[in-house]
Amino acid sequence: MMDEQANQDLRLWYRKPAIEWEEALPFGNGRLGGMVFGAIQTEHLQLNEDSVWYGGPRNRNNPDALENLPRLRELLMAGRIKEAESLAVLAFTGTPESQRHYQPLGDLFLAYGDHEGEVEDYRRELDLQDASITVSYRLNGVSYKRRIFSSAVDQVIVMHLSADQPGKLSITAHFERERWLDAILPSQDSITMTGFCGGQEGIGFACTVQAVAENGRVFTLGDNLLVEKADNILLVLSAATSFRHKDFKKKCRRELETALKKGYNKLYARHAEDYRQLFDRVRINLGNSPEKMQMPTDERLAALRAGGDDPGLASLYFQFGRYLLISCSRPGTLPANLQGIWNKDFHPPWGSKYTININTEMNYWPAETCNLPECHLPLFDLVERMREPGRRTAREMYGCRGFMAHHNTDIWADTAPQDVWIPATFWPMGAAWLCLHYWEHYLFNPDMDFLKRAYPVIREACEFFADFLIEDQKGRLITCPTASPENVFILPNGESGSLSAGSAMDSQILHELFTACIKASEILEADGEFAGILKRMLNKLPQPEIGRFGQVQEWVEDYEEAEPGHRHISQLFGLHPGAMFNRKDTPHLLEASRKTLERRLSHGGGHTGWSRAWIINLWARLEDGEKAHENLLALLKQSTHPNLFDTHPPFQIDGNFGGTAGVAEMLVQSHTGEIQLLPALPRAWDGGFIQGLRARGGYILSIEWQKGRLSKVLIHAEHSGDVTVSYKDMQRKLHLEAGQTIALAGNLS
Repeated sequence: MMDEQANQDLRLWYRKPAIEWEEALPFGNGRLGGMVFGAIQTEHLQLNEDSVWYGGPRNRNNPDALENLPRLRELLMAGRIKEAESLAVLAFTGTPESQRHYQPLGDLFLAYGDHEGEVEDYRRELDLQDASITVSYRLNGVSYKRRIFSSAVDQVIVMHLSADQPGKLSITAHFERERWLDAILPSQDSITMTGFCGGQEGIGFACTVQAVAENGRVFTLGDNLLVEKADNILLVLSAATSFRHKDFKKKCRRELETALKKGYNKLYARHAEDYRQLFDRVRINLGNSPEKMQMPTDERLAALRAGGDDPGLASLYFQFGRYLLISCSRPGTLPANLQGIWNKDFHPPWGSKYTININTEMNYWPAETCNLPECHLPLFDLVERMREPGRRTAREMYGCRGFMAHHNTDIWADTAPQDVWIPATFWPMGAAWLCLHYWEHYLFNPDMDFLKRAYPVIREACEFFADFLIEDQKGRLITCPTASPENVFILPNGESGSLSAGSAMDSQILHELFTACIKASEILEADGEFAGILKRMLNKLPQPEIGRFGQVQEWVEDYEEAEPGHRHISQLFGLHPGAMFNRKDTPHLLEASRKTLERRLSHGGGHTGWSRAWIINLWARLEDGEKAHENLLALLKQSTHPNLFDTHPPFQIDGNFGGTAGVAEMLVQSHTGEIQLLPALPRAWDGGFIQGLRARGGYILSIEWQKGRLSKVLIHAEHSGDVTVSYKDMQRKLHLEAGQTIALAGNLS
């Protein structure tokens, strides 16, 4: 069964063009991508390049923060929350308050000539197997086809237009950009769009599209590129910015010319081979209905909302998430922002930045488990660029060593507070959480060279907290000021507040961070003195407490919540993505976590896409397959656009990545030091397989199950070591050498 692949289930397809942006289909090579609408007479490609951001770098650290820090802490420790918040708004917000924001590259329109008439056999399709989008239809007896893809290996967007009769292709291509467009420059067979994002101090960009026609005429008129009466048309588009290249216009032209020399067939073959090396690592079948697989994706989603189940759609959604990560985060690119790379707005929601109080981190939850570790690397590049700005923020605002960040960053790795919104702005844990991704990457691939790269970054994040933490009245080391993102508590006197002295999430993150740093120090046999300091601090961190409802307490005090169904579930960080809560060491916290989730959901929690995705992962860690599946269905029914993009609302990509990670967590877990097989398999997935998931320690797993029970597992070791494999109440201890593969039956024999 594991050799089978439901190929027809790896396509998103539709019977009509997209009307809204949320119906268009995404494509990308990590850096350069966009959305395809598939219109008949005028095709619309909304374009993005990952480094097209408004403005340049700035020092936004508030110069009055440090001298007001003692007073702010004094107010918080005394419970004078409103006074503390008033001071923080004045003395701790960024100056100016907002970071830079992401922008679209522009729009390319392809207007077809002689395209009046009745359209037949229309189909718009995204093929996840080769990362290409095709639009096909019949018009006036002619069959037309477009194929569009973005090549990572050649760094261009390729559009191939064809017809089954000669001389039937005539198009007019032109660029549009709402603002900050300096010029559109025509050449003999190309047009180039150039500008600066927010004046000459902003990032400069150039984007060129060139046409090659078979048996047709190519020319320009004004700022339009025209092709007349061709048999086939090849359009190749390149783009570059001043963020990476001083002479970005020359770089744009050079990449275009290099790609054009290869021709369409070679460009497609190189693109598909490069993409498949990543995508084909994982195969999945959660159960398919031949009838459902013949339905367009939007109709399939509607049928699910009407009350049916569709395990095959869950498989497709899982693989779509992997496709998106490959398409928006490749080595050498910027990491996936709030919208991946797909953004149509010049002032997008939340700036389409990197929100690092969960959203950016969630983007990378599937990177390791779903066998795309290379896609994780852009995040590390950003964190390393954050170190210098983060040192400055630590020093100027808090008088501390090390580096830190608040709840957002941008293309310039800005670490000063973002916005003036008390429930989020003054949270100091952004860099700490991001650094845990280094440790996770190492755990999945125990490579000493990577750990040597990662350790100084992790250490420097710890160094900040060695200076920043203060003792509370009980002698515990707490963060102050902080918040529990992005929640509000109610004091006994009826006042509400967000700024606090300590929060459960902070302590849990620090537990994971200090533990990782200590273990890394031991593995590297270095820096023992600092590890000793962290061990002493670790023992003084607040321990998770259980509140009045049997829930995991969110703050160091058992405050009443203003919104019990809040979208953030920060106090369960130790359950997921952390590993602090587990059945072996803290069974009482698993029960409290369950009550926390039940309370959140009973008050309307999970109403945003990314929050629902987090809930799937949390239920999976609680080994409750039915609840995890129930929330996966809710994610698909309530928070998924027709093109399968997640909606917050509005669109945010983190829900897609969190949902994909959740499916993986339901099938394999390895955070407790052993590999758990099918820990949260729901009844709806009665039979199926997953091939290629990764587990910590450097293992690749292929699992098959029938009638709800494990039937076969293959374990391939990338590194030598001892591993414990468990399924239900069975365990098997193994020693595997690097390169060895072992097969186990359903009883682990």
